[in-house]
Amino acid sequence: MKISIIVPVYNVEQYLAECLESLVSQDMSDYEIICIEDCSEDNSMSILKEYARKYSNIKIIRHTTNKGLSAARNSGIKAASDIVVAICDCP
Repeated sequence: MKISIIVPVYNVEQYLAECLESLVSQDMSDYEIICIEDCSEDNSMSILKEYARKYSNIKIIRHTTNKGLSAARNSGIKAASDIVVAICDCP
């Protein structure tokens, strides 16, 4: 079963690496991680780029204006290539 994991991102630099480490260390073999960067004002985008360079199953979608959590989730769902979708919110 393929799974798309949606991760809305907005000013979560202090939690983001731990969240992504948890997701990339799963023992599933076929899944994608779609991170929706919603105009963070911190270092979140740099962290996302670093992880996307290391892991080919991480995709980044960047909003050009802050749209909020629901819109970020919806953007991720639209971009998902799999039938099963999970949403992971960083604290």
